[in-house]
Amino acid sequence: MIGSSAPLPSISVLGVRVHMLQMPETLRTLEGWIRERAGCRYIVATGMHGIMEARRNPDFKDILNSADLFVPDGISLIWTARARGMRARKRVCGSDLMWEFFKLAELKGYRNFFYGDTEDTLERLTVRLKENFPNLQIAGVHSPPFRAATGEEDAQDVRMINESGADVVWVGLGLPKQERWMFKQRDELNVPVLVGVGAAFKFLSGDVRRAPAWVGDHGMEWLWRLVQEPRRVWRRVLFDAPRFAGHVILESSGLRKYD
Repeated sequence: MIGSSAPLPSISVLGVRVHMLQMPETLRTLEGWIRERAGCRYIVATGMHGIMEARRNPDFKDILNSADLFVPDGISLIWTARARGMRARKRVCGSDLMWEFFKLAELKGYRNFFYGDTEDTLERLTVRLKENFPNLQIAGVHSPPFRAATGEEDAQDVRMINESGADVVWVGLGLPKQERWMFKQRDELNVPVLVGVGAAFKFLSGDVRRAPAWVGDHGMEWLWRLVQEPRRVWRRVLFDAPRFAGHVILESSGLRKYD
């Protein structure tokens, strides 16, 4: 395990710190935090989309930089790291991280809570996980309102999660809502780890078909997602991606600094 006191390998992309960990290192770090139980830590798993959201909203950049771990769920961040001389091989996709962790959780008894998405999606997710991981401990599931929650609703959700005895809360509210929620609630939650996983509940439940691994590894998942969910991703594909590439070129060439 990468020790909690040791600095994690990282790069700065447009002023956002990205930890260049691979899946095995990420899992070891997550497990170490569960064993330590030294407060509530949160993990961000995003790519170009999250970086560009941080460009538009400086307060969101602070939230990303406050994360205990930011893993690159996007091939563009892997390419950026390689261009800067780092030996980055593969992205750490949120849904893959969940699936690999469940293999460990089933063996070691880690308790999982699923927070976000719709009740129907959570029901299908639970059924599929029980089919594949019969001994997986699901501490609870909850679909919060899609509108902004009230203070009382947030307090009730925190109490529910704390009482569940969860070791990990998987947060599927979508970016940037899930990262804002984790940042806001981390001091109130008695849970070792929160992980923002975006649309992973939909992928793992079967609601949305995932791209084959080779598609994502070759940088073409954006096209797959555009076909599958055009209303959800068209803006980031048509506008954010070219802007991101331009900013990274300027930063990598030293023509512009991003703090």
